[in-house]
Amino acid sequence: MGTTTIGVSIAVPEPYGRLLQERRAGFGDPAAFAIPTHVTLLPPTEVAREELHGFGRHLSRVASYGRPFVMRLDGTATFRPVSPVVYVRIAEGDAACGELQEQVRSGPVARELQFPYHPHVTIAHGIAEDAMDRAQAELAGFAAEWTASGFALYEQGADDVWRQLRVYPFGAEELPPLPHQHGRRVTAPR
Repeated sequence: MGTTTIGVSIAVPEPYGRLLQERRAGFGDPAAFAIPTHVTLLPPTEVAREELHGFGRHLSRVASYGRPFVMRLDGTATFRPVSPVVYVRIAEGDAACGELQEQVRSGPVARELQFPYHPHVTIAHGIAEDAMDRAQAELAGFAAEWTASGFALYEQGADDVWRQLRVYPFGAEELPPLPHQHGRRVTAPR
């Protein structure tokens, strides 16, 4: 059956998601269009494909107990020099994200984090320092607000593009299991 790389996140809705993705690309980040704009709940994690079914059930249970909450983004910050990342700060909703990521990571795909959890929206990662400085300065006044109504499970394709497998809305009854996932190679559009 093999393995796959998955992640769980809260999507940043339109028009903000696309705007931040385009700005990220404009700063020279080559991963900009491979990664939907998001707030991570479970970072990239390699799992056996046969674990996806059980993990999907776990996510469905977590979401069934969740309730919508306000997410507000405001300004920028950086993890430099510890990590080469510039991000948009979460001004409201960070505590809810923290609780949610603990619940997500408590299931069959439990994992330790490399760094303490700090919810954020990446706008530049691993690019030249001057481009990182520009990203931090140019988006310092960025603000957005929406109601987070669920989260999603993503899978990284062989082309390194992250694709949504399923949305898990808060407060919904448990969803049926994920369909069987085949290990097929996906080719990026040209």
